[in-house]
Amino acid sequence: MPPNTTATTGDKPGKSGRKKGRKGRLVVLVLVLAVIGGIAFGAYWSISTVRASFPQTTGSITLDGLSGPVDVKRDGYGIPQIYASSDEDLFMAQGYVQAQDRFYEMDVRRHMTSGRLSEMFGKSQVKNDEFLRTLGWDRVAKKEYDETLSASTKRYLQAYAKGVNAYLKGKDGKDISLEYAALGFTNDYKPQEWTPVDSVSWLKAMAWDLRGNMQDEIDRALMTSRLSAKQIADLYPEYPYGRNKAIVQEGQYDDLTGTFEQGSGTSGSGSASTSGTGTSTSTSGTALQSQLSGLYNVLDDLPTAVGVNGNGIGSNSWVVSGAHTITGKPLLANDPHLSASLPSVWYQMGLHCRTVSSKCQYDVTGYTFAGMPGVVIGHNQDIAWGMTNSGVDVTDLYLEKLSGEGYLYDGKVEPFKTRPETIKVAGGASKKIVVRETSDGMPLLSDRDDELVKVGEKATVDTEAPDRGDGYGIALKWTALEAGTSMDAVFAMDKAADWSDFRAAAKKFDVPSQNLTYADKTNIGYTLPGKIPTRAKGDDGSIPAPGWDSTYKWTGYIGPDELPYEFNPKRGYIVTANQAVIDKDKYPYTLTTDWGYGTRSQRITSLIKDKIAGGGKISTDDMRQMQLDNSSEIASKLVPTLLKIDVDDPDVREAQKLLEDWNYTQDADSAAAAYFNSVWRNILKLAFGNKLPKELRVKGQCLLVDPVDTTAPADDTTKVRECGQRDADQAQPDGGDRWFEVVGELMDDENSHWWTTPKSGTRPGATDNRDDLFRRAMIDARWELTAKLGKDLDTWSWGRLHRLFLKNQTLGTEGPGILQYVLNRGPWKLSGGEAAVNATGWNAAGGYGVVWVPSMRMVVNLDDLDKSKWINLSGASGHAYSAHYTDQTDKWADGELLPWSFSKDAVDDSTSDTLVLKP
Repeated sequence: MPPNTTATTGDKPGKSGRKKGRKGRLVVLVLVLAVIGGIAFGAYWSISTVRASFPQTTGSITLDGLSGPVDVKRDGYGIPQIYASSDEDLFMAQGYVQAQDRFYEMDVRRHMTSGRLSEMFGKSQVKNDEFLRTLGWDRVAKKEYDETLSASTKRYLQAYAKGVNAYLKGKDGKDISLEYAALGFTNDYKPQEWTPVDSVSWLKAMAWDLRGNMQDEIDRALMTSRLSAKQIADLYPEYPYGRNKAIVQEGQYDDLTGTFEQGSGTSGSGSASTSGTGTSTSTSGTALQSQLSGLYNVLDDLPTAVGVNGNGIGSNSWVVSGAHTITGKPLLANDPHLSASLPSVWYQMGLHCRTVSSKCQYDVTGYTFAGMPGVVIGHNQDIAWGMTNSGVDVTDLYLEKLSGEGYLYDGKVEPFKTRPETIKVAGGASKKIVVRETSDGMPLLSDRDDELVKVGEKATVDTEAPDRGDGYGIALKWTALEAGTSMDAVFAMDKAADWSDFRAAAKKFDVPSQNLTYADKTNIGYTLPGKIPTRAKGDDGSIPAPGWDSTYKWTGYIGPDELPYEFNPKRGYIVTANQAVIDKDKYPYTLTTDWGYGTRSQRITSLIKDKIAGGGKISTDDMRQMQLDNSSEIASKLVPTLLKIDVDDPDVREAQKLLEDWNYTQDADSAAAAYFNSVWRNILKLAFGNKLPKELRVKGQCLLVDPVDTTAPADDTTKVRECGQRDADQAQPDGGDRWFEVVGELMDDENSHWWTTPKSGTRPGATDNRDDLFRRAMIDARWELTAKLGKDLDTWSWGRLHRLFLKNQTLGTEGPGILQYVLNRGPWKLSGGEAAVNATGWNAAGGYGVVWVPSMRMVVNLDDLDKSKWINLSGASGHAYSAHYTDQTDKWADGELLPWSFSKDAVDDSTSDTLVLKP
């Protein structure tokens, strides 16, 4: 699941030279050193400055507003366990403690969600703020708080905010964090009080990064400028239902009708079609091409909350029944795959009522987000739960025909709803914008890019679209732009006592839609919550729709009792790893056409089945070992063919021999893994990457291409130099399991046009078939790694290529070297890889550096909760040079888990520091 900013802007290892205003450049860092030279800076950065903001963790502090004393017990890793006697005291203390450790991160997050980054970081963030104001996350959050959330949830949010503000009272920026001290050189920014809406808004940012197939929708449309419909279909194969099983296999989707084979939908007609014929015909012209290209640039600039702008988001969670475990009770594992950030997006803690009663209802522990009360993933005294992103399609893009001050809709011009927004800019003049929305609340995203407006005015369109007139724009329909109840769901799950309670709580979790795994001492289960739209007229949401035609509107939402779930399946386990939720032939609605392709889920399933088939019982450590599985499925498909290819060059042959005894495991010290992944990257580049339009290729990588025909001869004088436009961690082909499926389906067609390439510079000549292309990829990989790792293969290793850098995503991303040194950590040489269970993701189009990671790992033991295990990517603290800044990272990288105390006796035994908060 979910979701990373440090606040989480998501800049990745290896980036340099980003243009002004790109994501990650959240500060006017250049000014910091312009104001102070290196010596003066170093002198200012005294020990007292660094330590001034470290939290008090022992003794006592008086907090106005508490009704009784609260104990905050921290273990050797600084992880807090809070004990109180009322709900309000519990959540007030949670706010205080999280602010102690992470307030700067919380502050940046709320400025991102409200479109106020410019107030902290100046004019470089104005474009981001314009886009964020257009989305209006904080407006929707305020509406949720005012209109849809329960009274108890509001009380808890108020108590949490009261705790945060108690921490802020009387403190200057330098007393709160080192980063504020740095900002003080360029900005007179002062932290403001926390509000309940600030907490609710974070769920919107999380939902944005987990929004489903919006990126695929854009990419497919952009591909039409260079690829045929058949070629695009080759690159988006159908999900392999026969090979990689869906999550729900024995379950139900309607409590009233029984098994999913027997149910029927009532909320509107779904669509089994994946062709999108009508949409493709009427919106495939130049207008859509140019609008989407510009829209991508806007989206790419936007800071991420938990993911890589919607790409690469995955996660593993599985649960095994007591019939197959050593203890005879269920085990539940979870590791959400999110962008690497410092500090980690997750915050570990326990929230305990001294006595659980109507006055104090919680005894829960797990992972939450700094800035949000409650626990998002974890366990209480009765149940455990995990999350993975479901990937269901909850966003649609609409091409709107503009006309005068309005837009065309069913032959009539409708006026836009407008609202003015004023963006305050640190060190500069405020910027005013006007946000336009359609009558049903869809914001016009294209208003946020001047180039989009100009292109929309001049663009041509196909004959079935309306005349050009004033041009075209792009509008967004998204479930998270409607007020919801996800915050209610968090508190309800935290106190759920059984499956019935948990299902009722899950129904409130409307955005983002997540796969929820469940276990109690006797049962295991899965449920899919979320507000998921139904569509009409054969529209499956896979490509942008024509906004001028009302028949493309959403027809409703799938009812909560009609969503798939599974309880105590006969097989004795449930695996969720972003694969299809349910077989499309067994369910009346289209949830999405863009599932993950099931590589990780199938591998996890195989590991579980192999253990069971051998008569073994699964232990907590077995679950941990499964989380660390580094096996490469694509290697198992390709290596036998690669070994059969004759290679003349002795140096290349030497590299090829690395694959002979390789077991396809991507360990950090493996030379074979390094060479294979380089071969894989070069296969993708030769077969697909060089044939994609510039909007999808890596920025700065230039090719000579024919404007129409990419297969034109190399000496064709009509060829033009065309350079890629996408950041390296966002480009295609990214090498994920969709590309596993693409290449797997083409393997038997040795003469497919995809295997043909022109001659390229000093490299070997043109390729006409699969084996020629594979040979050329092996040659290119040998010399690429020679340049990167040296000629001696004995020095090669996957970890030397596949490195993780943890960067403070604001002040540590770019700018003064001394500040980066203070705030950033790494590198770590990692095992694993793309679509491995140990999913240390990398983008094959851009390089080998780690882009996203298992952001935490946990295994819950329902027989003895104190024998559960957990780990975080970084540490509890957001303070550089705190002992708990990255004190879990080495163990995380080595695949270790920490003890996870839950009972009072276990917590007391592990406690290092105790702080008493007094009324």
